[in-house]
Amino acid sequence: MTTTLETTADPNPHELAFLGDRLSAFNDTDVGASGKQALAVFVRDESNAVVGGISGYTAWGWLYVQWLWVDERLRGQHIAGRMLDAAEAEAVARGCHGALIDTFSPVAARAYERQGYRSFGVLPDFPVGRSRIFLQKKLPAA
Repeated sequence: MTTTLETTADPNPHELAFLGDRLSAFNDTDVGASGKQALAVFVRDESNAVVGGISGYTAWGWLYVQWLWVDERLRGQHIAGRMLDAAEAEAVARGCHGALIDTFSPVAARAYERQGYRSFGVLPDFPVGRSRIFLQKKLPAA
């Protein structure tokens, strides 16, 4: 087999999906099916506009919070904590035993620690001048 290498900033969505499918098939064979399922929590204002939210997924017994955002006007009102509580409750209902989140905001890291998350790793200079902090939390049994 002859191969070539291609580097692109504009990958074909179908080819990305192919990669994801192939990796999932490998992982399913290696460690078992992930049971990956999307999970989102939204906070809406009186006009139904999104003013906060979580996007992530559950897989292999873990909740992964990929994005968590709260509108500036609502920060400091424990909205993030309420959203995490909701996401964690759903994750427990799905059989999850742990939760994972990462941030490069020291303020966000402290908020997650108040929610019971504990740092297990730090990647310095991601981005330069900051550190990416990885946090986890043991979830209660259902």
